[in-house]
Amino acid sequence: MTQAADVPSPTVSDGRPLTAGVAMLAIAVAVTSLLVGGLLAAVSLTGHVFGAWPSPESVNPGLVGAAMLGTAPALFAVGRARHWEEARTLLHPTAVVLVGLFTVTLLNAGGLYLAEGGPVLSVLFSLGWIFVLGLLCVWAVIALALQHRVPAQHRVPAPARQRRGASVAPLPGWSKPPLAVLGSAWLGIGTGLLIRPGFWADFIPWHTNRLDAQALGVWALALGVGVLGSLAEDDLTRTRPALLALPGTAAAMTVVLAARAAHIEWGSGPAIGLVCMVAGLLCAGVSGHVLLRGSAAPRD
Repeated sequence: MTQAADVPSPTVSDGRPLTAGVAMLAIAVAVTSLLVGGLLAAVSLTGHVFGAWPSPESVNPGLVGAAMLGTAPALFAVGRARHWEEARTLLHPTAVVLVGLFTVTLLNAGGLYLAEGGPVLSVLFSLGWIFVLGLLCVWAVIALALQHRVPAQHRVPAPARQRRGASVAPLPGWSKPPLAVLGSAWLGIGTGLLIRPGFWADFIPWHTNRLDAQALGVWALALGVGVLGSLAEDDLTRTRPALLALPGTAAAMTVVLAARAAHIEWGSGPAIGLVCMVAGLLCAGVSGHVLLRGSAAPRD
């Protein structure tokens, strides 16, 4: 009896504390996304093309800007998270975007305004794009690597945690198949555009080039990683920032697509598929907020 009493109660991990480097990274990316994304989207709405490289259609930089704008509020929300587990479903896709866009930019450096020449503003924007994106990319790699080295906290004895109720709001069973299909669709399209842009660009219902296709592919891949990551997390309380990004991105993309509707082949299969995928992001984000609000589970 004495030996049994001396055995410490098993503990349950409360998660890894969110490091200052990761929190500051989220704020920096959010501010950059608001400024750059707002500029790209606003110019696209006027029908003009502006970006780091020439594009055959203003929809391309407009959608990149819309994705930036849509995720900015979610990145600001990371500052309210206490643990890494509450932010990783958003920050992993963010790292995919930063590393992916920087890699695509370097691999296609010859196609930038900086290399080809052009209007002064475009050349300067191209130079700033490489510098800022490279800085954020290196910051993201270092910050996330250090974050994963932070040990998890073990504070709450398992029996006590079970008595008070675990702060988990699992996804309802009916939501998992649609989320799996949605995440796989974005992941598959993004992978195809990155690996074989010449082939998969033909499935984009407007004119595009190699750099545009791969940049859009990076964002599609990140959306897929985010949706599937939330599915794997299976805890709505740990996906609050990511839930903000889904409807925000869908709404911003919808505005750009609607403004440039005359330049999109709406009768094609890819256009219909795109509408369904964007609507899926909106539905996933809205339904997630509704389920989270109706859940009685406390926050981690």
